Amino acid sequence: MAQLIKKDTWVEIWQVILEKGDRAPQVPEDTKQVPLEMKVKGFLLQDTILGEQAEIVTPIGRKFTGKLIEVNPEYTHNFGFPIPELMGIGSELRGILAKRREK
Repeated sequence: MAQLIKKDTWVEIWQVILEKGDRAPQVPEDTKQVPLEMKVKGFLLQDTILGEQAEIVTPIGRKFTGKLIEVNPEYTHNFGFPIPELMGIGSELRGILAKRREK
């Protein structure tokens, strides 16, 4: 049975932007062999069946259309392990800026 996802649910859609034959000639050969795809997270604008075309609006108000592929998707990216040499940059910069304001 098809799963109906309700309007305003947080979802992810998928769409092919360029087919592999339409890729720019200057891209690497291995890149030319696959389509350019897009995944976008946002809120459904109407009730939609999982796997069907859906329209969403992102948190900043952009609208996209694509195949509804996931409900309540999580963010799985990260920026890796902290780099000790960079950890103090924020406070160091604030100190430098404070000294400049004092002059």
